[in-house]
Amino acid sequence: MSTTRAIVTLPPPARPGDVVELRVLVSHPMETGYRRDADGRMLPRDLIRRFRCRCDGETVIEAELHAAVAANPYLAFWLQVGDGPGRLEFEWEGDNGFAHRETRTLSRR
Repeated sequence: MSTTRAIVTLPPPARPGDVVELRVLVSHPMETGYRRDADGRMLPRDLIRRFRCRCDGETVIEAELHAAVAANPYLAFWLQVGDGPGRLEFEWEGDNGFAHRETRTLSRR
């Protein structure tokens, strides 16, 4: 069972053509692999490497994340609302087999 938690903030109901802001945050330590523990041993690298958002199956944003990204990465981006059903898929992938997915639906007015 995954203990990963994601927070996805969607806009209020929107019409096709509106431009809306989406915000996502995922819980993850983002360990760089350059730090040492209290006993002086190197902590293994554990990063989220890729984020992707699709709307109705079409990729709307894709980002590569690196060691300089803080723990619990937060991303905000803009999306123009289309005519489709507005099904959003958010995916995070990383080291050590990390993968987390969330789905949401944009509300329409």
